[in-house]
Amino acid sequence: MMKLARPLIIFLGLLVVWQLIVSITGVAKFILPDPLSVFSALYQRWPELMSHAGVTITEILLGLVLGTVLGCLSALVIAQYRGARLWILPVLVVSQAIPVFALAPILVLWLGYGLASKVAMATLIIYFPVTVAFYDGLRRTEPGWLDLAQVMGGSGWRTLMQIRIPAALPALASGLRVAASVAPIGAIIGEWVGSSAGLGYLMLHANARLQVDVMFAALLVLAVFAVCLYFAIDRILRVLISWQPDKAL
Repeated sequence: MMKLARPLIIFLGLLVVWQLIVSITGVAKFILPDPLSVFSALYQRWPELMSHAGVTITEILLGLVLGTVLGCLSALVIAQYRGARLWILPVLVVSQAIPVFALAPILVLWLGYGLASKVAMATLIIYFPVTVAFYDGLRRTEPGWLDLAQVMGGSGWRTLMQIRIPAALPALASGLRVAASVAPIGAIIGEWVGSSAGLGYLMLHANARLQVDVMFAALLVLAVFAVCLYFAIDRILRVLISWQPDKAL
């Protein structure tokens, strides 16, 4: 019960601070609307917000799945084959020198204004933290466990499946938590560059008409989903890695 009450208390506290800022400063509503105006817009345009939210959520979830799968496969290849490590790791490092946001217009040009470019953007953002975290976990397997497996005649495949991957799961869990946090960024940036639906599109549409309350309502929907996604993944990871001490997670 306390775990559920704490986020609610924090949320209510932020609303109070928000209202105090608006009341004390007297800032115009087209710059910073008060919470009541935002919730009013949320209520009045709920069907529209949910329609656009469905598009954005689909992009985020598909990007999260694809980024996780590709990241895990890349980490396994890098960890298992030295030749691949020599070629792929430098590419990964160099890729981070290029702002992912700068690739959004190119992805829209290549893949169009539909779902594909937004999913690709989310996948690119998620791919790196998952790959690096899982690879780091694979290469930090306890040497004693590997020596014991070799003494007992374990094959490379069985050692990977029964020792290295389970030992790397806590590190992968950390990467997935980071991925869950940044997943919405890719989808929203992609929608800002070019789209006809989604919360990012709705925010741009409202901004052009100075409907700041609608912008904040869309942002609130996105924030609630992002928080729920993070805690859902965190909960799943805690169940899957139940042998890991909770305080270490």
